[in-house]
Amino acid sequence: MSILSIENLHFAVGHHALLDGVFLNMDAGDKIGIVGRNGSGKSSMLKIIAGKMPPDDGKISIQNGLKTVFVPQEMPFDKHASVFDIVSSGLGEIQGDLQAYHHLSQKLAHNPHDEKLLKQFQQVTDKIDLQDGWAADAIVAKFLTAFRLPENGLVQALSGGQKKRLALAWAFVQEPDILLLDEPTNHLDIDAIGELEQMLHNFSGSLMVITHDRQFLDSVVCRIAELDRGRLKIYDGNFSYYSKRKEEELAAEETHNRLFDKFHAQEEAWIRRGIEARRTRNQGRVKRLENLRRERLQRRERQGNMVLRLDKGDAGGKIVAELESVSFSYENQTIINNFSAVFQRGDKIGLIGKNGVGKTSFLRLVLGELSPQVGRVRLGLRNQVAYFDQMRSTLDENETVFRTIGQGNDFVEISGKKRHITSYLGDFLFEPQRLQSPVSSLSGGERNRLLLAKLFTQPANILVLDEPTNDLDIDSVEVLENCLQEYDGTVFLVSHDRRFLDNVITSSVVFLGNGELKEYIGGYEDYKSAQTRELATQKTFRQPEKTVVANDNRPKRSLAKLSFNEQRELNALPDEIDELEQQLADLQQQLADGSLFKQDYQKALHMQEEITQMEQVLEQKIDRWTVLESKAEALKGS
Repeated sequence: MSILSIENLHFAVGHHALLDGVFLNMDAGDKIGIVGRNGSGKSSMLKIIAGKMPPDDGKISIQNGLKTVFVPQEMPFDKHASVFDIVSSGLGEIQGDLQAYHHLSQKLAHNPHDEKLLKQFQQVTDKIDLQDGWAADAIVAKFLTAFRLPENGLVQALSGGQKKRLALAWAFVQEPDILLLDEPTNHLDIDAIGELEQMLHNFSGSLMVITHDRQFLDSVVCRIAELDRGRLKIYDGNFSYYSKRKEEELAAEETHNRLFDKFHAQEEAWIRRGIEARRTRNQGRVKRLENLRRERLQRRERQGNMVLRLDKGDAGGKIVAELESVSFSYENQTIINNFSAVFQRGDKIGLIGKNGVGKTSFLRLVLGELSPQVGRVRLGLRNQVAYFDQMRSTLDENETVFRTIGQGNDFVEISGKKRHITSYLGDFLFEPQRLQSPVSSLSGGERNRLLLAKLFTQPANILVLDEPTNDLDIDSVEVLENCLQEYDGTVFLVSHDRRFLDNVITSSVVFLGNGELKEYIGGYEDYKSAQTRELATQKTFRQPEKTVVANDNRPKRSLAKLSFNEQRELNALPDEIDELEQQLADLQQQLADGSLFKQDYQKALHMQEEITQMEQVLEQKIDRWTVLESKAEALKGS
């Protein structure tokens, strides 16, 4: 049953139509991912649905009695308010009494015998009792814990990731029927993104989300709504299935346009022939040409992709940096404790860990900007570093786009060749009329593209990228991926985009906490698989402490072989794993088709649950095989 419908929605900025006749129906329990290029109107559409801004034309209908909650990219919280006050502000009438109760509780903690405070506390407690308000208080506590938020902390003291979690907690506390999220993964670390995914899996309401995180989309949504050149097109299924369908459609569209343009050119040539031909021309053919001209005029050209070319600079030496038993800490935090590593030219290293764990400090040590307190860092020869700062601090808000790149010059030199700045910025999707705009007027995605454009004017054999995908659309993220894959230099990448990490890095340095760092070969999924195997092995081989018995003359027993049942299990596991993987692939293929969501939505949801259960069983069998195989190898060597 449709709970939200959009009919013929129109919205334009100036003469540019962002929404040009948009239609959409959302059913109960739907989880829809909205994708599209930066500036295509995704956020505007969500704001219109949420009632934050009016459309130019069209109709939005939401089923009576349903609560809709919208979380924009940046929430305008009062910086002097407490975390509890913000989260509880979504509760309605009871919020004032609960906030008073918590404020009085804090005051009484310091003045437990203050008669006036005690009287006020009792009055507020009685009011909450009368309203059955403790259940609401428990809901607030639940989400404060779930999002790891400091109840009495002030908004102004929170990090970017904490503010994002605060906004999400505020939304979930309201128990909405329809949840609208605009880039909810921005500023969240990988663990927090995983926790949000799980919450959305358990969320019983309907969801509409804008995000560039492809793995998040694959994990959470069951339909993709693509906003492209003012039109909204719906694809049943996950993001991976949408990508395949979209690639096929674009190829077909390109072929159609090429044939159309050829035919149009032939008709134009015919009508422009000599006087004799014009006298005898077929009037039906003339009208057809007029229709062709109108169709060509109305055709919306798809925006191109960024074109990225990196100048790798001086080849430099083989070693970029060598760390020997390095330790470093601040007053109250150990960043690195006795870590050694060698980073070589051409390595692509991902830094993985929670926000605030010390990844930036680690980079500064590797680049020689900080000195270790213990140990030694040896830097390579002729290192040329280009740094992408997620805070975009190198951009001058008052400078124009043109001057940001040229610094007063009309040309930049890329790989020894001069290019006009207008042409160069065109590679980063900046229209000529946009070049004189101040940086302060740019959107988040435009700022990221400008910073990349500035970064790539520098010859560099080392790229340091701190959250480069924030605010970029999916197409631009994929272009950046391809560019980094082909780059011959060294990359240090800080990112919470798991698929981006998997597609770019060749190894990872994982921050496990308390200064413990560990290297893993491969991408993020490789690290998670290796970690799972390590935990399984540790659990199996953890032995109880031996009790030493004096004068124990009993003969020493040699290590036993695998039992008959264990050996039989070990022999059978590979076939069982292969069979499970095949079954899982078949189910995923059926679900990815997308048609199942339209034909039988409940069956599709059941199939998703079945896939999740099978993945867990598969992981258990792989872990069990690892344990038995390790045990067998250990026995061989004994």
